[in-house]
Amino acid sequence: MQWFRWAQRIQAIAQTGLTYAKDPYDLERYAELRQLAVDIAAAHLPEPRAKVEQAFAVETGYPTPKVDVRAAVFDHGRLLLVRERSDGLWSLPGGWADVGLSPGEVAVKEVREESGYEVRPGKLLAVWDRSRHTHEPSVQSIYKLVIQCDLLGGHPAISLETSGVGFFDRHAIPPLSTGRVTPEQIKRIFEHYDRPGLPADLD
Repeated sequence: MQWFRWAQRIQAIAQTGLTYAKDPYDLERYAELRQLAVDIAAAHLPEPRAKVEQAFAVETGYPTPKVDVRAAVFDHGRLLLVRERSDGLWSLPGGWADVGLSPGEVAVKEVREESGYEVRPGKLLAVWDRSRHTHEPSVQSIYKLVIQCDLLGGHPAISLETSGVGFFDRHAIPPLSTGRVTPEQIKRIFEHYDRPGLPADLD
């Protein structure tokens, strides 16, 4: 996937140049760089070229990664997962970080909205760069924060985004929505559960 990291980096340089450059010739060159990044990504990704172009052009200003916050909630050694309506597969509850909320507050909000349970944030387990794991490629640069949360109460409840809620043993994990979480990441989260003294993973 090195080609994809190069395309993302070219896109980031182009976006920075288009934001700060004043000379019309420089702006033209940065626009060409952005087009080159689109060409590289569109040649390898399954998405239509128009979708890739739109995704690369939508961001303005200085380019920074988006932040995906995921909650790891355990109950007697079983991990909370929710079934995503978008693909029918399972994931840790979570989503994009919200402006005005801390990462811990985002984790609490997402668990409540997607599963019906009430939790308290406890420990940061991981800060992962999505592109360095076995997710399918994304045109966005994304950091994934995994926060272990203590279960306080509540009852399982589906939502607009989820169609199933359950706690799963490590040997009975259902099919995963790998755009959101991978089997290797689930295994690592259980390793953190087994060894609470482990430091947070950091890519």
